[in-house]
Amino acid sequence: MGEQGGELGDSSAVTGPRVGATRSTAKVAVVGAGSVGATLAYAVLMRGAAREVVLYDVDAAKVRAQGLDLAHGIQFMPMAHVVGSDDIAACAGADVVVVTAGAKQRQGETRIDLAGRTVGLTRTLMPQLVEVAPDAIYVMVTNPVDVVTYAALQVSGLPRSQVFGSGAVLDSSRFRYLISQRLGVAVQNVHAYIAGEHGDTAVPLWSAATVGGVPLLELGPLDDRAPLTAQVRDEIAHDVVHSAYEIIAGKGATYYAIALAASRIVEAVVNDEFRVMPVSSLVEDYRGISDVCLSVPTMVSHAGAGRLLPTPMSDAELTALRRSADTLRAAARQLGL
Repeated sequence: MGEQGGELGDSSAVTGPRVGATRSTAKVAVVGAGSVGATLAYAVLMRGAAREVVLYDVDAAKVRAQGLDLAHGIQFMPMAHVVGSDDIAACAGADVVVVTAGAKQRQGETRIDLAGRTVGLTRTLMPQLVEVAPDAIYVMVTNPVDVVTYAALQVSGLPRSQVFGSGAVLDSSRFRYLISQRLGVAVQNVHAYIAGEHGDTAVPLWSAATVGGVPLLELGPLDDRAPLTAQVRDEIAHDVVHSAYEIIAGKGATYYAIALAASRIVEAVVNDEFRVMPVSSLVEDYRGISDVCLSVPTMVSHAGAGRLLPTPMSDAELTALRRSADTLRAAARQLGL
């Protein structure tokens, strides 16, 4: 595997005895011990989102090392049990399984270009995971996440709610960050979503964006900042999609932000939060869109991906969302899905 990582056997690294109260009773399994998987495990531990975190990868030496490295820091974070193993049985009984393993994205390569190499891995991996953890909520992170999520659903036979992707959660975080920087406000006061593909046809939902409760498109200039003109909005939308390519060019991979985004999804599941997040799930007759996995604001809880919200969209945004769906559906069909 690789997600940056490999697959997984019987070597393991653990913290030792489980002692003392924990902030969570959940078991979270992370598949793929590369940069994204290991950083995700670290984020889950730091946020106290699980009592047990399992890293699974076929690279026995690497996954054992990652497990030990995390375990040695348990003193400085909420108490938990850490396992690094190349034995898929270590994932048994997991409440949440996060799949990060897949082909590593190359510089200049789009997410759709990754599909052929990664879907084959998904077809092999998912049945093995479902055999040991049939009741887990599966969160797919591997790119191209929308097509991979669709493949995972088909291969696993699990219901839509139980298998969904990280989708545009990270894109929406980038979107909010860029808006906050332009306006000079705290990112926490910006509420805005990216919908559609996690990739080149992503759709910024400007019509639904708000800042401090004020519709963004009705917001005038703040202080001496330039207003968010159509040109500025286009620049922001471009940067949301292309920032990953810049990061990959500079350091080879993105992992901090996606790990934080995925850890927040994990928390929404294990804490039964019913949090609205733009995860990628199978949509059926959503504004005329069916039979494709893509992102729209969705209720995420202990039951997984729930109700899709009827988020306001302009005619242009809805047209773009349907175009994004067509692109993803065509990619899935090319791969025999």
